[in-house]
Amino acid sequence: MRRPVAVILAAGKGTRMGSDLAKVLHRVAGAPMVHYPIQAARDAGVEDVVVVVGHQAAAVEEAVRDAFPRARFAEQREQRGTGHAVLCALPELSGESGPVLILSGDVPLLRASTLRRLIDAAAASSAGLALATFEPAEVVGYGRILREGGRPVGIREERDASPE
Repeated sequence: MRRPVAVILAAGKGTRMGSDLAKVLHRVAGAPMVHYPIQAARDAGVEDVVVVVGHQAAAVEEAVRDAFPRARFAEQREQRGTGHAVLCALPELSGESGPVLILSGDVPLLRASTLRRLIDAAAASSAGLALATFEPAEVVGYGRILREGGRPVGIREERDASPE
């Protein structure tokens, strides 16, 4: 299997947090929040990491480089949603890349074992996509994965989604 790559989405402002500090720079247990998904990816055996930066890009890059000097960066100049952030990372991905893990930079409780299972599921499937999702008790604050017959067919940002 070709080497997996992690794309960490860390460009957003975190407006709902009510802070001027980029959301991924808020500290959790002494480290910037963005460190946790990067470390989980590394612990899952993913060495190649691309961080998509935008809001306070220089500060986010500095915080990441301090702990992960081999990380690479892509810039999302305008915050136009998750899909656009992923597109901004494409130039940093080589044709030699294996599975691509797309991770939010604001998920500090992500486990390496979860990522490893996701990588393994992608490798074992001919689907071309493995997607880890959850169904929250309250849908407020989350985008939606749209499904037909249990298969993902799209993503809706919260502002564009219905309560169902």
